[in-house]
Amino acid sequence: MSERLGLPSAVSIALGGMIGGGIFSVLGVVARIAGTRTWLAFVVAGVVALCAGYSYNRLNAVSDRTGASVTFVQRYTDNTTVAGMVGWTLLFGYVGSMAMYAYAFGEYTVGLLGLREVLGGLARPLVSALAVVGFVALNRMGARATGTAENVLVAAKMLVLVGFGVLAAVYGSANGLLDFGTAGAATVAPVVAAGVSFVAFQGWQLLFYDRESIADAETTIPRAVYVAIPTAVATYVLVGVTTTSLLTPAQIARYGEIALAKAAEPVLGSLGFTVIAVAAVVSTGSAINATLFSAAHFANGMTDEDVLPDRVASSDGDGVPQRTVLLLGIVTLGLTVYGTLDGITALASFAFLVVFGTMSAIAFSERDHDGVHPLPPAVGVVGAACLFPLLCYHLAAHEPETFGFVVLTLAALFVVELTYFERTRLARAAKRAEDRL
Repeated sequence: MSERLGLPSAVSIALGGMIGGGIFSVLGVVARIAGTRTWLAFVVAGVVALCAGYSYNRLNAVSDRTGASVTFVQRYTDNTTVAGMVGWTLLFGYVGSMAMYAYAFGEYTVGLLGLREVLGGLARPLVSALAVVGFVALNRMGARATGTAENVLVAAKMLVLVGFGVLAAVYGSANGLLDFGTAGAATVAPVVAAGVSFVAFQGWQLLFYDRESIADAETTIPRAVYVAIPTAVATYVLVGVTTTSLLTPAQIARYGEIALAKAAEPVLGSLGFTVIAVAAVVSTGSAINATLFSAAHFANGMTDEDVLPDRVASSDGDGVPQRTVLLLGIVTLGLTVYGTLDGITALASFAFLVVFGTMSAIAFSERDHDGVHPLPPAVGVVGAACLFPLLCYHLAAHEPETFGFVVLTLAALFVVELTYFERTRLARAAKRAEDRL
């Protein structure tokens, strides 16, 4: 880049990572759980994410080595195995996010073009698969949006979402439809839904992997994080309140992933559905592209930390890690074609809860530094520690098949991670056993 990115572009990158695909992908899933208290679920998840953002920022401020998750775990635990497992978990979270975006991309495209009548049940998986293949090919050519393009794209998405939210709020208020879920008994449903929605608050941490392209990174990145996360929360609250007010629980369950677009129909008719659906296709598509690019370079950086095999992450072809892009695309393709949206969303949320909770715990351990206030990291740790088991309970009680899918996938990931990082010790044990025989 001839010019480094300033604060507006940094905020756009962070917002693009969250709003770029999050609200279009998870709103229907969260609304089915929390109903008219969906807005509260986003607030809870946003607070935990903001505390994690504070932890990232303060660790960079007090450390003699700037970086992100893997760097800090390596530095503060002096344990390559733990650092590597955190890195792999985060990388898998990015894969889950891309699969979630591709799933939503497929649903909105199918709904927009009426492809289900032509292709039946194959329509959504086919479109999602083509999206992943297309963006893998685009990234292998080294394509990436410029700072200006990202600003324009995020501004357009925000305009559509906020515009819809305001119009829907006015319409709902005039017709006595707005419902904040304040009536009735308090339940844990919004907190459970917060765990499910947590993946919608990832993306801002990608700024820490782009430090070299950001002007005055030490000042710009913290400001961007503190602007982007509250802005995302406010947008999610506005859209969450209006969507759950304009649609009944039965309609939300019926429309599922495209509930947001369907909520625009009472306000703007078929034009409303079309505008939201087009915005969703563009947003989820750009989210796949941006996350794939950043995740590939994150994986490439993990090889420098010696926590990922060189055969997996390698830079070639004008600096683009093409082999990494291909491998990430293959795993994403498998998840989005064969997984359910609930399962994919839960997988990604689990991954980010673990990583963000770990970073908050590390920041809390450094609370003796003048630059680290203990309260935000403590809230981040407690929040992640509470959301994780609640999400497990919800899936086990209400979606056992999804829970089984999540448990088996995470267990397989853990075994692969442990086998790789303990390969030397395992080889020695096998050699000793062979010698005894």
